[in-house]
Amino acid sequence: MIQIANEKLTVQVAEQGAELQSIRRNDLNLEYLWSGDPAFWGKKSPVLFPIVGGLKQNAYQYKGQTYKLGRHGFAREQLFTVVQQDRQSATFQLADSAASHEVYPFRFKFNVTYRLDGNTLKVTYRVENTDTNVMLFSVGAHPAFKVPLAEGTSYEDYYLSFNKEENAGIWPLSAEGQVELTPVPFLAHTSELPLKKSLFYKDALVFKSLASTAISILSKKTPHGLTVSYEGFPYMGIWAAKDADFVCIEPWCGIADSVNASGNLEEKEGINQLAPGEVLEKTWTVELF
Repeated sequence: MIQIANEKLTVQVAEQGAELQSIRRNDLNLEYLWSGDPAFWGKKSPVLFPIVGGLKQNAYQYKGQTYKLGRHGFAREQLFTVVQQDRQSATFQLADSAASHEVYPFRFKFNVTYRLDGNTLKVTYRVENTDTNVMLFSVGAHPAFKVPLAEGTSYEDYYLSFNKEENAGIWPLSAEGQVELTPVPFLAHTSELPLKKSLFYKDALVFKSLASTAISILSKKTPHGLTVSYEGFPYMGIWAAKDADFVCIEPWCGIADSVNASGNLEEKEGINQLAPGEVLEKTWTVELF
């Protein structure tokens, strides 16, 4: 377990999956991350790479060959290498291997950096194409934040606050996890979404066109909450396991296959293209208060 800390925060990250394990406000003695109870969902903050969501029949085609790849890709199951660490930051790296080439035919270096700045945790994904072909990929976050956060409060005491007024539908997911073709009206002239566990009984709330670049978890019964900022991530998922005490706020650069996806990776919605030798960097942050 790798630990970084400053006066306000102590953060722990596992080398397995470069996955956040704890975000604690030292001065408040308050934990903000979900416990990872396997009775509901055993993960806490998996890193999504080189795809986000699920593929039709867990497969895709590239240059005439079919590859099998499970939901959210393979990075979350891999052991990362710590390539930089100081008191307030750590960088984890995953590189391609013979095993990765079996399911994903590109050469790459993928870094995840966690950095503290006061009461804010900054998370940066850096993808470098070390291949001779254009690299096709998605990348995204899946942090699960504890709700209720403060003692004496309940799940329904909290709400999501968007930093802009929203008029946005959600894109339903099929039983197989693919995105349906038509959105369902959901947010109308509002910047707030009250939390209740039934919101997630039909899987994630998937957004393609939010105006907001930040979402907060707030309550009128406690001053404590958090704000996730995600400028540059075009898709958003909000999810919780059935009846679990958490909410995932998931900034995505990529999205699950649609129900009518061709299966060709080059035609996949939201796929990122990176020329040989180029680098893509995306950063999301969470402010804890």
